[in-house]
Amino acid sequence: MTVAACAALVERGDPDRFLAVMAAPVAARAQLFPLYAFNLEVARAPWVTEEPLIAEMRLQWWRDVVANAASGAARAHEVAGPLHALIRDFGLPVDALDRLIAARRWDIGREPHPDMAALEDYLEDTGAGLMWLAARALGAPDGAEAAVRDFGWATAAAGYLRALAELRARGRQPLPEGLSVEALAWMGQDRLQRARAGRKTIPRAVTPAILTGWQTAGLLRLAATDPARAEDGSLALSEFARRGGLIKAALTGRI
Repeated sequence: MTVAACAALVERGDPDRFLAVMAAPVAARAQLFPLYAFNLEVARAPWVTEEPLIAEMRLQWWRDVVANAASGAARAHEVAGPLHALIRDFGLPVDALDRLIAARRWDIGREPHPDMAALEDYLEDTGAGLMWLAARALGAPDGAEAAVRDFGWATAAAGYLRALAELRARGRQPLPEGLSVEALAWMGQDRLQRARAGRKTIPRAVTPAILTGWQTAGLLRLAATDPARAEDGSLALSEFARRGGLIKAALTGRI
């Protein structure tokens, strides 16, 4: 599987991430497209079948692929092969990859997150973990992990709020009892402020990894002030704000 083919998968299934990668320097794309293609495959695994057992098997296959990366198993798979190369060449943390996959088990069932801590862990293992993996693939030092993960958590919270109506339409209960849209948006804003405070720990070469969060601040602000937009599925920035925000973030390296 070539990087171009991974890019095509991301373009079809995750267009916002595709735009963010295309706005990044060309040198970053070889690492980011295979990683985001992997994330897309894992994220959609619980949704391509109505059979929970089959969905569990799909996720377990990916966990086995990650666990056996050193062996070269599944190297011929269109996404697993490039993922193995990333793990080998850039030392991606296998535990973070495994937690990202395991967290998606929640998407299979119809029970709500039991409490806020469980939802926080879900956002940590999916969004924060993915952004840290992307940063690591671009050479991020250990000292950047806290800030990158805070950016990732905030971005995941914004994305989760955008998906709220769709999750409910599919029979899921996305918010734990007692948690409001506004509260989750405020939590995301707090994590974003923490990330910005630690921004100096993130080298410039690593900023393409956080570029996927270019809409985060605007979406969280909108959800906090107009939560009905998240409830009815209309939580989105204007096309002008989206395009302009991406250009600004790409030029400045800041979200």
